[in-house]
Amino acid sequence: MFKGEYNHTIDEKGRLIIPAKFREELGNEFVVTRGLDGCLFGYNNSEWQVFEDKLRALPLTNKDARQFQRFMLAGAASVEIDKQGRILLPQVLRTFAGLDKDVVLIGVAGRIEIWSKDKYEEASAVDDMEAIAEKMSDLGI
Repeated sequence: MFKGEYNHTIDEKGRLIIPAKFREELGNEFVVTRGLDGCLFGYNNSEWQVFEDKLRALPLTNKDARQFQRFMLAGAASVEIDKQGRILLPQVLRTFAGLDKDVVLIGVAGRIEIWSKDKYEEASAVDDMEAIAEKMSDLGI
């Protein structure tokens, strides 16, 4: 399970250091794709396979399902961790997430999220977490 928050920078070549705690769970190669809320999602290969199987099971006749499949799968890239603990993020993914320099990586259970620092600060600024927490009871939390 991924957890924690780490601040790093992306270099001019698009390389990003993956925190050691995340590398242990991700392995030497993993999948990065477009995520929701303007960030990137990263999955180890076994979690990605589970997610991909769920996408594959969506009905072809459902337009929203087809669009969601395209969004998640067309943006997916397999990345390898180099000897310095870095990955090379494809330009299309860096552009999508607005990754220029300052980056925040967070662990969210079965995936990591890669955010531009500015977008993360904006997305995590919640006025009333208590109200959100109350709504979570409807989801079984």
